[in-house]
Amino acid sequence: MRPVIRGVCRFESLKDGVLTLEDVALMNEALDVQDENEHRYMTAKERERR
Repeated sequence: MRPVIRGVCRFESLKDGVLTLEDVALMNEALDVQDENEHRYMTAKERERR
């Protein structure tokens, strides 16, 4: 559901079979990378403030 919640795809695409399980896995991997990059950026930004 994370790709749907994040606006990467539509729920209907998951339900009607337009997207495969592999597609969902790729979207989740990309979101993991995005989350990790955001975390690293925020950590570095916080360290600069000190």
